[in-house]
Amino acid sequence: METPGKEEISVEDEAVDKTIFKDCSNITFYRRQKQQLSKNNTYRALLDTVTTGEDSTKFQIINEVTKIPLLAEVYGVERNIFRLKINEKTPLKPRYEVPDVINKLNTVRLISCSGDTGSLILAGGERDLKCHIIANPFKIELISEEEVVISINSLSQLYFEHLQIPHKHRATTEKEERVSAGASQLKKRIKKGKESQEDLGLWEEKFGNFVDIKANGPTSIGLDFSLHGFEHLYGIPQHAESHRLKNTKDGDAYRLYNLDIYGYQIYSKTGIYGSVPYLLAHKLGRTIGIFWLNASETLVEVNTEPAVEYTFTQMGPTAAKQKVRPRTDVCWMSESGIIDVFLLTGPTPSDVFKQYSYLTGTQAMPPLFSLGYHQCRWNYEDEQDVKAVDAGFDEHDIPYDVMWLDIEHTEGKRYFIWDKKRFPNPKRMQELLRNKKRKLVVISDPHIKVDPDYSVYAKAKEQGFFVKNPEGGDFEGICWPGLSSYLDFTNPKVREWYSGLFAFSAYQESTDILFIWNDMNEPSVFKGPELTMQKNAIHHGGWEHRELHNTYGFYQQMATAEGLTQRSEGKERPFVLSRSFFSGSQKYGAVWTGDNMAEWSYLKISLPMLLTLSITGISFCGADVGGFIGNPEAELLVRWYQAGAYQPFFRGHATMNTKRREPWLLGEEHTRFIREAIRERYTLLPYLYSLFYCAHVASEPVMRPLWVEFPDELEAFDVEDEYMLGNALLVHPVTEPRTTMIDVFLPGPNETWYDSKTFAHWKGGCTVKIPVALETIPVFQRGGSVVPVKTTAGKSTGWMANSPFGLRVALSTKGSAMGELYLDDGHSFQYLHQKQFLHRKFSFCSSVLTNRCADEKGHYPSKCVVEQILVLGFRKKPTSVITHSSDGKDQPVAFTYCARTCALSLERLSLDVDADWEVHVR
Repeated sequence: METPGKEEISVEDEAVDKTIFKDCSNITFYRRQKQQLSKNNTYRALLDTVTTGEDSTKFQIINEVTKIPLLAEVYGVERNIFRLKINEKTPLKPRYEVPDVINKLNTVRLISCSGDTGSLILAGGERDLKCHIIANPFKIELISEEEVVISINSLSQLYFEHLQIPHKHRATTEKEERVSAGASQLKKRIKKGKESQEDLGLWEEKFGNFVDIKANGPTSIGLDFSLHGFEHLYGIPQHAESHRLKNTKDGDAYRLYNLDIYGYQIYSKTGIYGSVPYLLAHKLGRTIGIFWLNASETLVEVNTEPAVEYTFTQMGPTAAKQKVRPRTDVCWMSESGIIDVFLLTGPTPSDVFKQYSYLTGTQAMPPLFSLGYHQCRWNYEDEQDVKAVDAGFDEHDIPYDVMWLDIEHTEGKRYFIWDKKRFPNPKRMQELLRNKKRKLVVISDPHIKVDPDYSVYAKAKEQGFFVKNPEGGDFEGICWPGLSSYLDFTNPKVREWYSGLFAFSAYQESTDILFIWNDMNEPSVFKGPELTMQKNAIHHGGWEHRELHNTYGFYQQMATAEGLTQRSEGKERPFVLSRSFFSGSQKYGAVWTGDNMAEWSYLKISLPMLLTLSITGISFCGADVGGFIGNPEAELLVRWYQAGAYQPFFRGHATMNTKRREPWLLGEEHTRFIREAIRERYTLLPYLYSLFYCAHVASEPVMRPLWVEFPDELEAFDVEDEYMLGNALLVHPVTEPRTTMIDVFLPGPNETWYDSKTFAHWKGGCTVKIPVALETIPVFQRGGSVVPVKTTAGKSTGWMANSPFGLRVALSTKGSAMGELYLDDGHSFQYLHQKQFLHRKFSFCSSVLTNRCADEKGHYPSKCVVEQILVLGFRKKPTSVITHSSDGKDQPVAFTYCARTCALSLERLSLDVDADWEVHVR
């Protein structure tokens, strides 16, 4: 088998060296903007150019120095969304506008209202929303209920570098003279700032040994937004940072630029594997969002001015105190493209989630098996290794659903081709897993080994399917196979062809239990600038890589998901995990937080990282359990399994030079704790699957920061060491070594919270001290909720299809509770096309628990019964419990009651989950 040379492998170790990645001081478009914006940079709206069409209102804005006009367009979009686009009025050629991310939108006609001579007011949508355009200096205010919510360009940070013709091709048209004049002004400012044109990267930019030649010259854009009354901002993943966005300073902006950073630094604003240019702002009474649709390198500055009280001096003997609202200013800067921004006006967190998903899509409904536990390692050596690891789970009575194979399963890193020595009979191996009702995931990266005898390479080259270099040849770079070319997934024909590679006839020895992992798709290029592709590489349509870098992995995941769907003729749901992502990636599968380290600090930072992904549309997310790099101590590994068991994507993973760490290798006691955590995950699958259905149809995040569920509780706004799983469970993972006591904040003064194991209960709105042992997973159920569970955990999800349900009912202070259960076949699209699903609603009120249909459109026969019911917070011992079925039959039920914990337990029930029934507690 052919393997990469030592120099290629060692790149992984080199990646730890942060000097090979840029900070803001190395990013020339950032320095240019900061330098020029420090001077006078006024734009004026030309309101005499206003035209109103069916879809948008257009007008010109002009720079007072260069006199070059821009064209602004304001759209009203259904669901209380405003869209602002700013482009050159007459660009030398089209500028890049991000395709394929935004869904088809319905616009709302904006009506021009009376304004003064220097302004224009546009009204549309609901909730008395208005868009106030002020001419000089140019500014836009978004007004809701007579209050300014967002101001655009109030700090005069609008910045737009125009496309230019290279010097050797210069002509002398009026437009080009204006552009030249603008460039001349910039040169003067550069000179005053004692930086050369070369330093500021106007036509070429140097970093290390790399030179980025810019065919169009400088093309960056920028715009500021002032958020009135807001000081809590969240979003713009992916960074290994706190959930709440921090204030930045010069040279310290949040960077959105997808990079392969092995063992990334924590508490850093450096961009890592994915980019979602979308943030949310929240305050008491309102949530809003800003979605900056741009796929080039982007920087975001955040500056919060907190609320203050000051004395307002006036004539007379008294002075009035006036409170100044907080305000947060956000400045977006991108290297290229146009300004295309969506303002999501809320007003609730739920409204903003729905507005964003209307733009970019909801989370794909995952196959049920993908919510089980995944076992991965770089690398499981061969078929015997796979067989032994699979058997180890059964021998130690630990459930799992998916075995994963990394790059060593291929022949010399040639994707879609098995290594015949290590895996001589892949179908037999897959049948072994199928017989255990388990699945296989294998890796497929975007780089293709340069090898004329490799059919995938030969066919892609013949059809011109690779990214090109500026000279017109195929772009080549070093990655795991050695010299590689990179598929141009931005080309629809390439995506169609790539999708076809997953057909059973094309992917030899693959079966319908094989699913896919897209890795290294930032894209990672070992000897490229910042270990990625040169920005002047050329994609489909002649676009430079700089324009679309952050969407490269998005496109690969799209093509892969389509390929897996096509191979089943559209019948089966795909599962695709991708390391790189962009807005809209949620439509195609899952993501994870990349190459983390086996350290406590990385376990701790995983919580805010996953919360940030969750609120920006990507619910199916997780972090590698145990840490990918290094050898976790036993306590850390146990705690990581406990945390992962309550997170959406649950995978153990480790790099090849670490010690083996399958769950049974740590000694009997630690194995027992891990087994308990994984089994708890499996019993919780009905609740988790129901949450994913809500994410799919109603845009509700599966994993939620406390402020989402408790938007009016200030103390919840900064919490990131605990979270809500749905609206019913509060999870506080233990993330510090040798912990014996933790402080848990239980929100909601009117809430009741129950310890999921001891049944102890507390009134909300306080912090409580909880003793913890190594086996303790601090999870609390919210009063007023019903959580459906499985009463037993099987070997995998496939073994649990017909196993009984239990209901965990936690009563509110009013003695009531509600919950839902969603059920379908767990793998097909029949829930969508044939309405083959079951959606039930459980309600406990006036001592009666009822099961009713929540959606009459769905029909799915189930053999499952509700076998157990646990009611927490029932204040007195019942005299009797009776079940009442829809056919009128009453049956007495045996029960046990614990007065100390106020817990009522009903066992040995046999209530059909798909039928209406009642349980009367008397």
